[in-house]
Amino acid sequence: MSWGSEQQGQQGQQGYGYGYGQQVPPQPYGQGYPQYDQGYGPPAQPVQYEQPWQYVAEEPQAAASNTIRMDPVQAEPRTEPATEPRSVPEPEPEPEPEPGSEPEPDAGPRPKGGGRDRYFDALRAIALVRVVAYHTFGWAWAGLVFPSMGVMFALAGSLMAKSLERPALKVVKSRMRRLLPPFWFWGFFVVVAMLIHDWMPGWQIVFWIVPVGDPPGNQWGIQAWEILWYLRTYLWFVLMSPLLLKVFRKAPLPVLLLSLAPILVFQYAWQPPYNRFGSGLTDFATFLFCWLVGFAHREGVLQRLKPALVITASLALLAYGGWYAFAHQAEFGTYDLDEVPVAQTFWSAGFVTLLMYFKAYYDVDFAWLARFKRLDRTVTIFNGRAVTIYLWHEIALVLAVPLIDQFWNVPAFEKWLPLESQWFLFGIGWVLIWVAIPLVGWVEDVAAKKKPKLLP
Repeated sequence: MSWGSEQQGQQGQQGYGYGYGQQVPPQPYGQGYPQYDQGYGPPAQPVQYEQPWQYVAEEPQAAASNTIRMDPVQAEPRTEPATEPRSVPEPEPEPEPEPGSEPEPDAGPRPKGGGRDRYFDALRAIALVRVVAYHTFGWAWAGLVFPSMGVMFALAGSLMAKSLERPALKVVKSRMRRLLPPFWFWGFFVVVAMLIHDWMPGWQIVFWIVPVGDPPGNQWGIQAWEILWYLRTYLWFVLMSPLLLKVFRKAPLPVLLLSLAPILVFQYAWQPPYNRFGSGLTDFATFLFCWLVGFAHREGVLQRLKPALVITASLALLAYGGWYAFAHQAEFGTYDLDEVPVAQTFWSAGFVTLLMYFKAYYDVDFAWLARFKRLDRTVTIFNGRAVTIYLWHEIALVLAVPLIDQFWNVPAFEKWLPLESQWFLFGIGWVLIWVAIPLVGWVEDVAAKKKPKLLP
């Protein structure tokens, strides 16, 4: 979390300091902590900073707020033959296991022989690792290498389409039930900490109960709460999915292509208001194609397309997204996709289409992961605790800074450990995340009406 001025704290209370409405590029951890000269290192004289350290998440994003936007679930038993991939990047064990987004344990399409689809599970795990890395190092190029949030929304869309074979109201209630308790548990600690640090919320605190809008917070806690754009966007998609799926089924390909239009309208014709609604609308439009391509995968639309057509279209989307990011770098101050909605939309669309088509057309299942038991077990834990990892990773990274600073008091650590390295911070952050998984991850089991376990 950041320690900032009183004026900045008042700005943070508005709750609009994240999402694609924010133009500040992310920075690596280790800057902006009053106690430390270089983020972490030998104790130094207190330093006053005019600006609190902050960055934009993916994500979710998450980073992140987008930026971090950066976005966490498990699988549900499948009753039909496994032919299509049905796993989504979410941290819950139902039809949508993704970090912070799919709160239901759904396993999606199973590989031949039964069990979860390890291809989707592996994508979800990679997405989570990339989110944590982005929030540690602030790499602007991370989204170009692997657009985590787009991948997670696509996996979630696929699982949601599968879940909607059941009554829509039941599915929506189940999704919310699986997501909200872990969010409430995490939010209790964050809200109390901000209240202790002079935060006084208004009526907007209702968004800490159901985050259909960006939950408010002060500048001191921004590094914790700015990732919540992802949960808000996920809930929007969950609530809209029954209608979206009906429209999609009437004309799959035209609807899929038209889903790229809203973000262009927002960029060139009408700009959404700079508030909670406008931020949510922009994020919804940014990842709408990714969600619908998940529908296309689940409904078998992708599988019927010719490889040449899909590859050509995907490369065209990637080319436009990449060109837009670099061509407008001066306008946005960075080529980071989390800061450039249009580039994020098209690059993620092309990237995700290739991943989903590869699965649908070639029926890849990554069953070989079973031969590497430790790796397979790690992937399982990531998918069973995706929401936990997504929500708590920022707090873990924040706590890692003062912890590393104490290492300087031990001569052996100072001599032999790379205490000034961001990679060391990254490693300590993951140690704290792994501590959080058994300590608080059981809340996901309770939300799913399952017997609580230390590890999934």
